[in-house]
Amino acid sequence: MSTTSTQSLEKLWAKGREFLGTEYAIMGGAMSWISERNLVSALSNAGGFGVIACGAMGPELLEPEIIATRDMTDKPFGVNLITMHPQMDELVDVCLRQNVSHVVLAGGLPSGATIKKLKEGGAKVICFAPALVLAKRLIRSGADALVIEGSEAGGHIGPVSTSVLAQEILSQVTAVPIFVAGGIGRGEAIVGYLEMGAAGVQLGTRFVCATECIAHENFKKAFIRASARDAISTVQIDPRFPVIPVRAITNKGTAEFMDMQRSVIKKYHAGDLEQGEAQLEIEHFWAGALKRAVIDGDVEGGSLMAGQVVGMVKKEQPMTEIFAELVEQAERSIAGRGA
Repeated sequence: MSTTSTQSLEKLWAKGREFLGTEYAIMGGAMSWISERNLVSALSNAGGFGVIACGAMGPELLEPEIIATRDMTDKPFGVNLITMHPQMDELVDVCLRQNVSHVVLAGGLPSGATIKKLKEGGAKVICFAPALVLAKRLIRSGADALVIEGSEAGGHIGPVSTSVLAQEILSQVTAVPIFVAGGIGRGEAIVGYLEMGAAGVQLGTRFVCATECIAHENFKKAFIRASARDAISTVQIDPRFPVIPVRAITNKGTAEFMDMQRSVIKKYHAGDLEQGEAQLEIEHFWAGALKRAVIDGDVEGGSLMAGQVVGMVKKEQPMTEIFAELVEQAERSIAGRGA
């Protein structure tokens, strides 16, 4: 690729590269059971920014994971913490004790106290902003950078598409770096969001079939077979029993979840279950389902969380090869526009 297009790309994502301390302004999405030491270190070693998914880990598991990741890479990486975690303060202490450079706060609006504690401890804080008003609020609370993630993403999702969020927020918020996520699988899309004002991007689904990823062979094969339309979000049958939308590849478990909702709601109407009990039954259906799919390889009954770009995942590849493809596509796109 020409030197001009390479220089143009470097200029486009210079803000993101500087913030992350990486060769490329590409963050890895934190995926539970997947974004652990092997994938995170591979991402960082390839020039991106790996992020450990703390998920439901306690401090006693997170700390050795950070140490093990650091043994596998001398490049920057971050840790994703779920704001609703009952041991949030202790997890923050672990990150600060281990001198984690960047902490991503997800799964709800983080408290100003948590952001302040992390910043005073020397960490850069990245927060998810699902709307313009929240983006501005998070910046006032001290967030150093934001991620805006659209409904095309895998796992727990919001209701607004990436393209709409990008138009709404990138033009209005320039005080901090913003990373765009959801529905990004190729370099051309990366360039498009950079040109709109993004500092960088975050990808998750694209990295699941990296050679270095520990996901079960069955899980990876399900990704390679799937098309974009197979990655659907969970459906809520009754508004009195809200279901947090989760995008995943449809399987036998998806159909069972629908049947279970109908059964529980029928019991509620018959007076056999209180509303709270019924809600808990619905919420607990997927408990452990992601681990069953990712680690055990149960791709029928487990949860195959995936974004709609899963249709672009065609084979298992080393992480360096995935990054080379993304960068080549980005530079070719820039060169084509120049021509």
